[in-house]
Amino acid sequence: MMDTQQVQHKYELDHSNRKQELKAFDDTKAGVKGLVDAGITKIPHIFIASTTENSFKTSTSTSNELQIPVIDFKHEELQEDGVARKHIIDKVKVASETCGFFQVVNHGVPKEVLDDMIEGVRRFHEQTHDVKKEFYTRDGSRKVRYFSNFDLYESKAANWRDTMICGMAPDPPKPEELPTTCREIMICYSKHVKRLGDILLELLSEALLLKPKHLEEMECGKGHVLVSHYYPACPEPYKTMGITEHSDPDFFTILLQDRIGGLQVFYQNQWVDIKPVEGALVINLGDLIQLISNDKFKSAKHRVLANTIGPRISVACFFSTYYYPSNQVYGPIKELLSEENIPLYKETTARDYVLYYNSKGLGTPALEDFRL
Repeated sequence: MMDTQQVQHKYELDHSNRKQELKAFDDTKAGVKGLVDAGITKIPHIFIASTTENSFKTSTSTSNELQIPVIDFKHEELQEDGVARKHIIDKVKVASETCGFFQVVNHGVPKEVLDDMIEGVRRFHEQTHDVKKEFYTRDGSRKVRYFSNFDLYESKAANWRDTMICGMAPDPPKPEELPTTCREIMICYSKHVKRLGDILLELLSEALLLKPKHLEEMECGKGHVLVSHYYPACPEPYKTMGITEHSDPDFFTILLQDRIGGLQVFYQNQWVDIKPVEGALVINLGDLIQLISNDKFKSAKHRVLANTIGPRISVACFFSTYYYPSNQVYGPIKELLSEENIPLYKETTARDYVLYYNSKGLGTPALEDFRL
């Protein structure tokens, strides 16, 4: 076991040779948590973000004027085609057209399931390195994998987080392929968010004045992936980011976050905190729904700040089919087009879009490159 000074020295031998530093970090298969466990007091150079990106102290809104809407789904009322359902759809429509983010409560996922999912992710990331490293890979064809920074070798600066990804639909892994530390809760949570995802597709369809099953029939909810992030406490949080500012390359994301906070959305030209709400799930729209809605709905930039408290834990469920072969082509929905509202984007498959998005590295916008 190396002492703190040896670990610090190992990652800062040669700042000019970034690839060497990245490979040295990657080869440990211990992620950011491995650095923290070794007791480092200064973050390695590969994690230091630009001055512009780290200027969040003066750019964040702390006022009560700008807040992301919290929508009460009143689960039983969603089943009825009446005034209450229309009121919920109207709120979803306004949020989708403006900030692209909202939180939902009374969404049908039991609180104990939410809590167990957070704890399951914690157990995975805090188990012994010898067990955890067996899942460490950058092979995108693996349904279950653990790593630190999917774009480690493409990004300008690595982010202070580790990640476990599990492709859960339409072709889920065998139960024995899932980590024993969180196997049962992942299967359970996946079923719950799938049901919520189907409800959201109906509400988003109706918010676009389409028939309720329109987006479902376009296979927007056919696939989903659980992306579980672990953000250890950072000794120098003002020098790095938990996640660089970005938009998501999917149709929409259902996010479960713990109580620590740090998630922000760029709204009305400033960064706005998305404060944790007890029992709530965060919904954010992705690039593909902005594309198919022809800019009617917004895919907003968001980011996560590094913190000194840690570990922060979140579980993002991405709805798209990009992890599985699909010939489904997506372009602006024809029912939304007219002489006044002409197509604004080229057609693409979900998989091709994500491959292009990933090739640019997190934080480099991809959607504009598909604009006609």
